[in-house]
Amino acid sequence: MELKRAVFLDRDGVLNDVVIRNGKPHPPDTLEQFKISKGAKQACALLRNSGFELIVVTNQPDVTRGKTTFEVVEEFHDHLRKNLEITHFYTCYHDDQDACLCRKPSPGLILNSSEELGIDTQKSFMVGDRWRDIEAGNAAGCKSIFIDHSFDEKQPENYFSKVTSLLEAVHVILGVEPC
Repeated sequence: MELKRAVFLDRDGVLNDVVIRNGKPHPPDTLEQFKISKGAKQACALLRNSGFELIVVTNQPDVTRGKTTFEVVEEFHDHLRKNLEITHFYTCYHDDQDACLCRKPSPGLILNSSEELGIDTQKSFMVGDRWRDIEAGNAAGCKSIFIDHSFDEKQPENYFSKVTSLLEAVHVILGVEPC
């Protein structure tokens, strides 16, 4: 059986807009705040139509921290399933001190989903907007694409490409110049 190609997508800052508090990006708190990023629907359709599996890999430590609930996270994922037609979601609810293998920058979410879904990470991409996403993608053997929102925080150092949006990342992945 031939392994499939995938695009692993971080959630907040890639598929949906983040909320900026004190200069730092945070996930939205409510479905009313949850806004799908401009161009995300078109980007996901282009990737699907090109034969890529779309897999969301997201850290959601605010559940462990008591700042949100599992139900709210699942409500956001249901919204993305419905609006972007993404079916695969792999979520880490741990915090840094848990030292788990699934919390990015560890590659566990990517490797576990690849094993379950028959994905060849060497032919796949990771798209993220934080250093943790890029390091996880690199560690899993993916080509990592960094969406640079100019956040005031640690920046990734080693990536395949740097872009400003998911749609621009898709053009890199598909080898197409933006129109």
